[in-house]
This record gives sequence, C-alpha cells and structure tokens, in this order.
Amino acid sequence: MAKINSFEDLKVWQIAREFAKEIYELSNKGNFAKYFSRKDQINKSAGSTMDNVAEGFERGGKKEFIQFFFIAKGSSGETRSQLYPAFDKGYLTAVELESLKDKVITISKQLSGFIGYLKKSEMKGSKYVHEPEEVYNIIEDLNLEF
Repeated sequence: MAKINSFEDLKVWQIAREFAKEIYELSNKGNFAKYFSRKDQINKSAGSTMDNVAEGFERGGKKEFIQFFFIAKGSSGETRSQLYPAFDKGYLTAVELESLKDKVITISKQLSGFIGYLKKSEMKGSKYVHEPEEVYNIIEDLNLEF
C-alpha cells in the first residue's frame, strides 16, 4: 500500500474531488446552470466534503480529524439531499440521480469507516509525535475502499 504523506493520497479525498468535479460539470449544463441558488449550494456542499477531509488531515490531531470527517459526512448528506430538487425540476435524469447518489453514498461510507477506525485507534496525531512519519505509517491503514 502506498504511503500516506498528504490528504491528496487519501482515496476518500480523491473520490470526493472527482464527485465535486462531476457536480460542477452537471450543474453548468442546460437549465441547471440558470438555477443559481441551487447550483451554488450543491457546488459548495460537494466541495465542502473534500475540503473538510483535507482540513481534518492537516489539523494533525485525531480528535480534529474525526470532527472534520463528521463535517465532511454532513456535507455529503447535504449534497445528496440537493440532488432531489435538481431531479424534481428536471435538471438531472433518473440515471444521473442514481449514479450521483451511489457515489456520494460511497463517500459517506468511507468517511464512516475512517471515523470508526480513528475512534478505536491509539493514534493521537502528527502534532503529538516527533516524527510525522510515525503517523503517516499508522494512517496508511485508513485508505479504505468500499
């Protein structure tokens, strides 16, 4: 397994980034692009998911990591909820809705897996050890896939 040196190495961040990009692309097409408030909100929440994974990682402490993963999980739920009005207004097809829901549910499950792992872990975080390498070796196990 590859060494985790930064939040960009985390599979959950990579998937959240791709998801945010897909949301951005879809929300800039057709009538969805004219639905400014919903377009803005869905892009913010999708981006917030990946941003909170990054922020939690960079904080360097287990408790903050967990806290920001919960915030990221909340943002993914918000994004999932926003898919429904976009579908109801005809801005997304049923196929797009189901595909996006599956992706955001996968992200949420990965975040839950990380949270569960971290809660059980003895790891305190990089700000509590002299060598950040120790932490990165421990959290390598966190690069879960569902």
